Parts: sequence; structure tokens; C-alpha cells
Amino acid sequence: MERPPEKERFVFIETFGCQMNENDTSRIYGVLEKVNFRPTYDPGAADLILVNTCSIRDKAEQKVYSTLGRFKGLKKKRPELIIGVAGCVAQQEGERLLKRVPHLDIVFGPHNIHRLGDMLAELYEKGGRVVSTELRPDIDDNEYDVHAPVDGVKAFVSIMRGCDNFCSYCIVPYTRGREVSRPHDEIIGEIRSLAERGIKEVTLLGQNVNSYGKGAGSTFTALLRDICSTDGIERVRFVTSHPKDISEELIYLFGEEPKLQRALHLPVQSGSDRILERMKRSYTVEGYLSKVRLLRSLYPDMALTTDVIVGFPGETDEDFQGTMQVLKEVRFDGAFSFKYSPRPGTLAATFEDQVPEEVKSVRLEELQALQRKITLEKNEALAGRTLEVLVEGGSKNNPGEFSGRTPCNRVVNFSADGVAPGDIIDVFITEGYQNSLRGVYKERSLLCSWK
Repeated sequence: MERPPEKERFVFIETFGCQMNENDTSRIYGVLEKVNFRPTYDPGAADLILVNTCSIRDKAEQKVYSTLGRFKGLKKKRPELIIGVAGCVAQQEGERLLKRVPHLDIVFGPHNIHRLGDMLAELYEKGGRVVSTELRPDIDDNEYDVHAPVDGVKAFVSIMRGCDNFCSYCIVPYTRGREVSRPHDEIIGEIRSLAERGIKEVTLLGQNVNSYGKGAGSTFTALLRDICSTDGIERVRFVTSHPKDISEELIYLFGEEPKLQRALHLPVQSGSDRILERMKRSYTVEGYLSKVRLLRSLYPDMALTTDVIVGFPGETDEDFQGTMQVLKEVRFDGAFSFKYSPRPGTLAATFEDQVPEEVKSVRLEELQALQRKITLEKNEALAGRTLEVLVEGGSKNNPGEFSGRTPCNRVVNFSADGVAPGDIIDVFITEGYQNSLRGVYKERSLLCSWK
């Protein structure tokens, strides 16, 4: 098959959604690098524009269409410009996108990223429009063999794709397919390669990461142990965990592996057993809290974040107050909270007792106000402590300062001489803000007076 011309071309990618989508975008860059595309931040200079999409909520999906509308004028001026949609909206809508967006050339889902070079070759050779949204039950041999460009000292690594839980509100099993895990040795090989290229911290990604193992010949804890023993990798994280699959073996691993950072994202979604049952979440509030209490008893410094859906069909004031009570008891370090949004094809979208939009808005505002208060209090409580920080680079808000993250995943801004991205240093925290910390870097030999 004829490949794209050898001259250098430029790609602009706009990404919506979660860390899985960010990781998919990195893989797309890796595929395109092989066929001589280079990134550009200017869509007007691009030969290829891709929108990598999220459809987990209606608002995210609508952003896709407004974004594509912005590029219509560019296509009119330069008909040779290729415009494409990737990700979950592409998977969900398929050929319907071509009808809705006439200036669109290519549509492909998450299972077909590694085929992007072939799709572009087809466009260059035959013209027309291309749709590739096949869902595959297994992972192709070459699906993850592209080494995405490394930028910085941290990297995300997908260890599985898909989900078998079929929560009643969630579209992921329909857009990313059923759960399947990458081979253990393949993942370790990728992480060793990242370490050789200067990566210090890896975050393992999966829709339900702690159920890793199907088809992999391994378990999640075995994989974590091997990653923690990889030379050059200093920090290991993972997202997202399903509460029903958090095992005691995994919980105790936080105390056995120093490189495994004590920060856990554990979505609760609701503080009502009745709503959790309607959501098909497979745990109770008490079951969730019992795991939180074990984590906190073993590791008082464990940072916990969560996801919450407000206004799920049938949610009463009493149900909502149950969620508020969970926030007050657990005191999460942070929370991603959203109004329930019906998604096509999901069970919850058929429920007749939908909560009025104005009620959802009031509840969300109340919940977010509480969580902001808790987050600020927890950040302020870190003042006066010395925390280990991975230096990531320059501060976005303060040129001349550095920025990094603590083991509990807080951003710290600080001034320092003689440090560089990738260094792990001790920083004395002086102030805690809503979204970050401020600190002072001291030489290790001087830290005894602070601790």
C-alpha cells in the first residue's frame, strides 16, 4: 500500500477526556511520527487535524461538535487538509459522524489507533473518507508497540483496555469494549524503555486497573512488584480502581513497596446503597468505608481521591445527604464530581425517574463547596512538613520557580538552585492553597532542623 509522501507534515491534536485519552493521544503521536508527521500547536499550520474525544458525559460530547465547527473554515480554504475524530465519540457514532460533519475525513475508535498510518495511506492513495471502529476481543500483537515521544519525567502506561462491569450509567464498555489485559512482559519491556529515556514516574492506566490479569498470565500485584523493581523508575501510581476489586493483598502492598506512592483514586459515586444498587456498582457504602478505614489505619498519610455522580435517576434528598456524609467521614483529598448525564445505550438512560436539572445543579454546588473546604483544610495542614518532591520542570504560574509533585500527588511550587527535572528532593512546605502547595527547598544535610 502506498505510504504518505516523504515530506514532513504537521499534525494538530485536540484532546478531551480522561488520562486514558491523553495516553491514546501520545500513542497517536507515536504512530504519526513513523509516517513523518510532526506536532504543531497551530491548527492553521497543520496538514492533519485530529480531535480525540470523550463521550462519558453529554457536555463532553457536545464540545467535540463545537470544536469541529471551528475547523470548517480551514478545510474550505485548504481542501487537502485532513480532519479526523478519534476516541469514544468516534467509536459511539461511527459513520453517523460523517453525515453530521461533512468536512470530516476520518473516524477511528480506540482499538484502531495503531492502524492510523494505514488509514492515512488509504486517504492519500484513494481519497474519499475512512471509518475504522471495529472492536476487537483481543489485543493485536502490534497494538502497543509504538513508543510515544517522551516529554518530561512522567509517563502513562496502559496496561489493559475495556471494562466488564457495565455500570448502568457508563458508556465505556460500549466504546472501549470488553476487558482485556496486555501481557505482563510486554508492559515491563515498555517501562524499561521509558526508564532508559529518562522517565522517573509511571502511572498505570485502565478502566478498572486493579482487575488486571485477564489474558495476561499475571496478576496486578505481581505486575506492580516487577515495575517497582525496575531500575530507573522511582515512583509508581495507578488509576482507576474499582472498590469491589481492591484486595487486601493490594492494600498491604503499599507498605511493602516504597516506590508505590500512597495516593489512591477510589470512586465512590454515591453514598446511598439504594443508588449504588441502581448504578450496578457491586458494593455497599459500608463495604467501601471498611476498605477506606483499613487503608487509613495502615497508612495515615494515604491520599484518597474519588469520583461522585450527583442527581442519578431516583436520587432523593436523603440519598444525596448520604453522599455528603461519606465526604465528611472520609475527607477526600480531592473529588471529581459531576451531574448525572444520560448516555445513549446505557440502562440508566431508560429510567423514568430522572432528576430535574435544577435540582442536580443545586446539589452539585453544595457538594463541591464542601469538598473545596476539605481540600483546602488538608492542604493547609501540610504546612510545616517536609515532603519528598519529584521535580517536573518550571512552574506554570511563576517563571523562575520549579514545580513538582509530592507522593500524595499535590503540586508544589518552590524556588531552588542546583536542581533539575527528574530530581527527587525534600521541600519544606510553607503554605497550602486550594489547588497547590508552596515550599522551600533545603539541602538534605540541613533538613534535620525542619523535621
